Amino acid sequence: MTNPRPCPCGTGSAYAACCGPLLANAAQAETPERLMRSRYTAFVTGDGDHLFRTWHPRTRPDDVRPDPATRWTGLEVLAAEGDTVEFVASWEGGRMHELSRFEQRAGRWFYVDGDVR
Repeated sequence: MTNPRPCPCGTGSAYAACCGPLLANAAQAETPERLMRSRYTAFVTGDGDHLFRTWHPRTRPDDVRPDPATRWTGLEVLAAEGDTVEFVASWEGGRMHELSRFEQRAGRWFYVDGDVR
């Protein structure tokens, strides 16, 4: 028996039971933290469609495709309260510390913007 592929978002859950359904557009994120974790996974897997679908139309840039040369190496959620999530995302050669803001529209969460720290 093989082990299921772990989700890149760092929850310890299997991808198929964690961010997989969100990236496949078969489920909705219940919280801003779940959406942020799925967006990190989309950067890891190169899923620009998920990034486009989950970025608020008011703040979304024209091109949301992830850079295929970036190799993401980890995610640490520092805090998740209300409509904000503070996290550190790492890649080979760097890291980004951000406080992200989310907004709920028609029952769905969307990434609005963030302050890099």
